[in-house]
This record gives sequence, structure tokens and C-alpha cells, in this order.
Amino acid sequence: QVQLVESGGGLVLPGGSLRLSCAASGRGFSINYMAWYRQAPGKQRDLVAQISRSGNTNYADSVRGRFTISRDNDKNTVYLQMNSLNPEDTAVYYCNADIYRLEVGWNAYWGQGTQVTVSS
Repeated sequence: QVQLVESGGGLVLPGGSLRLSCAASGRGFSINYMAWYRQAPGKQRDLVAQISRSGNTNYADSVRGRFTISRDNDKNTVYLQMNSLNPEDTAVYYCNADIYRLEVGWNAYWGQGTQVTVSS
């Protein structure tokens, strides 16, 4: 069994910053891509940023230059540094990872989500 646990969400003023973390826990697994998605009320879940095991990154146009995704492979953790936040960034942010386990092969795993609210 593998779990993704997110932390770091909250309420922030426009222009402020937050750092999200997501740690994978369990036994006997290997992680390929890790990513952050977000879902605002009434909207679909969209990709925010993605990072490969080797560190190659990809960003949504709406966050490029403001958000930075990074990972620590030794800790099985992915981070999302969010700067210059605006109200349009308000959403539930979900961690996603492409994980291999011998018993089941490759599968996509999701965290439980963490709320980010940008408001004055």
C-alpha cells in the first residue's frame, strides 16, 4: 500500500506565497513522474506542474514564472513553491504520482487534496 500525504495549504493574501509538500509512504515502490493538479469549485481538475525523476519540469501557462515544482527522491517528496498568488489560484491542490509496485505494476496515485485560498 502506498499513500500520498499533502501539507502546506491555507489562507494567504493576494501577492503572498505558500509551499505545498507531498510525501509518498509505504514499502517496495518506485516513483516516476510526480505532479500537482488543482480543482476550483465547479471546474475540472487541471495539471499545474509536473516533474520527472531526473528533474525535467512542465508547467501550466497560468503558473509559469510564479510556481516552482521540485522533488527529493531520497524522501519520496514533491514540493510546490507558489509565489505571487492571486485569487484565481484558489483551489484544492492534489498531489499525483506515477508509482510502480511489483504486485500491481505502474499506477497513478492521488493525495487527499489540500485547500489553498487566496483572499484579502
